[in-house]
Amino acid sequence: MKRVASSLRDWRRAKWLTLALAFVLPTAPVAQAQAGSGTRVSPATAAKKSVRPDAARFGTRVEEVLQQSGAENANWGIVVLDRDTDEILYERSPDHFFTPASNAKIFTTALALATLGPNYRFRTTLESNGALDGNGRLAGDLILMGRGDPDLSNRKFPYAGKNEREGPVERPLAELADAAVAKGLREVAGDVVADDSYLPYDPYPAGWSVGDLFFEFGAPISAIALNENIVAIAVEPGARAGEAAIFRAEPAAALESFAWEITTSAADNQPDFAVVRQPGLAFLLLRGTIPVGHKPIRLEFAMTAPVETAAKTLKQLLEARGVRVAGGTRVQHAPPPWTTASGEPLTPPDAPAKPAALVLAERVSPPLIESVRLTNKASQNLHAELLLRTVGREKLGIGSTAGGLKVEREFLRSAGVAEGAVVLTDGSGLSRDDLVTPRAMVTLLRYAWRQPWGREFVSTLPVAGMDGTLEDRMTRTAASGLIEAKTGAIEHVRALTGYATSLHGESLVFAIFCNQNPQKGPGGTPAVDAIATAMVETLGPAAPQHKKK
Repeated sequence: MKRVASSLRDWRRAKWLTLALAFVLPTAPVAQAQAGSGTRVSPATAAKKSVRPDAARFGTRVEEVLQQSGAENANWGIVVLDRDTDEILYERSPDHFFTPASNAKIFTTALALATLGPNYRFRTTLESNGALDGNGRLAGDLILMGRGDPDLSNRKFPYAGKNEREGPVERPLAELADAAVAKGLREVAGDVVADDSYLPYDPYPAGWSVGDLFFEFGAPISAIALNENIVAIAVEPGARAGEAAIFRAEPAAALESFAWEITTSAADNQPDFAVVRQPGLAFLLLRGTIPVGHKPIRLEFAMTAPVETAAKTLKQLLEARGVRVAGGTRVQHAPPPWTTASGEPLTPPDAPAKPAALVLAERVSPPLIESVRLTNKASQNLHAELLLRTVGREKLGIGSTAGGLKVEREFLRSAGVAEGAVVLTDGSGLSRDDLVTPRAMVTLLRYAWRQPWGREFVSTLPVAGMDGTLEDRMTRTAASGLIEAKTGAIEHVRALTGYATSLHGESLVFAIFCNQNPQKGPGGTPAVDAIATAMVETLGPAAPQHKKK
C-alpha cells in the first residue's frame, strides 16, 4: 500500500497526516493536453508590431522566472492585454491547447450569470401527491423534490471569502421539516422519497479520475446535494491503547456507506490513516491508528449515495419532531442522459405528467451570484457542475452536462471566442479531458468585463493575498490586492487567469497556464505567481517626464 502526503485543502494544516490510497478499481486512462513541445516565443516577437519598452521588460522577467524556477521545460501559455484598449502586451503560445484545471470555472460561472442572471434562485420543496387530513395524516409519500440547489447546506451567506458554517449540516432539511410540522403534518402514510429527477442521473462527468471520487472535491453530482454531497468524519481516540477509536459522521445517515478499522495507539505515536476503496455498500474503508489523548481529527469525503443519505436524514428529522412515518425511505432518479454517438444532447422521451403536488414546505436558495462567488473563490467543483447542468435544464430542457455544454458553445461564440478554442467535458475543470487556449480565456474575460453583470463577476474571483484560493499567495508582494483571478491546479497543471491593475495604473486581462510540469508538490505555482507579480510591477506606461524650464 503506497503512502502519499495529503495535498487536500482541508488537510494542509495537518502536516503530519498521511493517507495511503489503495485502489480496488483499475485506474482510468488520463488524457494529456497537447500544448506544443516546449514552444517558446521570445519577448522580441511577443507582439506583431513594435514592442512597448515595459512589455519588453516584462518579457525579460518572464524568461528569468522560468529559468530560475526550473520549470522552463514545462509547457507555458501566457497572454496579457490591456483591458480597455485590447492591446496585446505579451503572448506566448496563445493558440496552443492547455489543460485549464479549475480555470474552467471561469467559463461555467460566466455562462450561468449570462443565461440565468445574478438573481436566479433554486427551489427545494417538501411535497406530496396525497392529501393532508385534519388530523395531520398525509395519505401518500412525502417527497423531497430537489432542483439542483448547490447551497443546500449550513454555509453562511453572503460568502465573504471564508469557509463559515452555522448550525448542523442537516439544517436545511431541518428547516423544511419544521415548516411541514408547522403546517400540521403529524403522520406520513407512505415513504419518505428523495426525488432528484430534475436532472438526469449522471453522477460523474467524463474525464474524472477514479482517484478523485472519494475526496470532497470529487463529490457526485445530484439534484439533491445535502451538505454539498460531503460527509464529515470525526475520529477520536479511545481511553486506552488498543481500544477501538470513536467514529462519528455528519450527516449521521452517511455512516452506513463507510467501514472503519481504527484503533487507539500509544500516546507517543503519530496518527496514521489509510483510505481503501472497496466494492459494495461500504464503499470506503478507513484504517489506521490515533494516539491516546489526541484531539479529534476531522476528515471530509464524498458521499457515495447522497440522495439516499438525504432521504434517511429527512426521515430521522421528522421522527425526532414526533412525525410518524409508516413506510421507509427510497429515491427517485431520472434515467441517464440521452446523447448522440458524438456526445450531443438529445431530448429524453416525454415522462408521464406528474399530478399537481401539495407543497408542505419550500426552501429558496441565496441569489445565484452568491453561488458563483463561492464557486470561484473556494473553487467548489460540485457548484460548478450543478450550475452547468441547470443552464442546460433551463435553456434546453436537458439538464445534463452535454446540454449545458451545448448552451455554453453558443455563448462562447457570441462572446467572440474562436470556434473550437474551448473543448470542455465538465463544468469544474476536474476532468483531464478539458482543453482551452490562453487566447480564448482572455477573450471571454474581456467580454465578461463589458457585460451588465461584469463587475459582479469580477468580484467573485479570489484576490491575491486577501481571500479565497489566493489568500496565501503573493502576500507581501506588489501583486497583493491588485490581482483578481481564478486559480487552477491538478497534477502537473497550474493556471491563473483574471484581471489585474499594475502599479502604473494599467488595467490588465491575463491568462497564465503551466502544463506538463514534472515538479512535485506546488509545482509551477511559485513561477506562476512570480510572473503575475512581474506583470503588476512592470506593465503600464511610465509617468510623463516634465522638462525643467
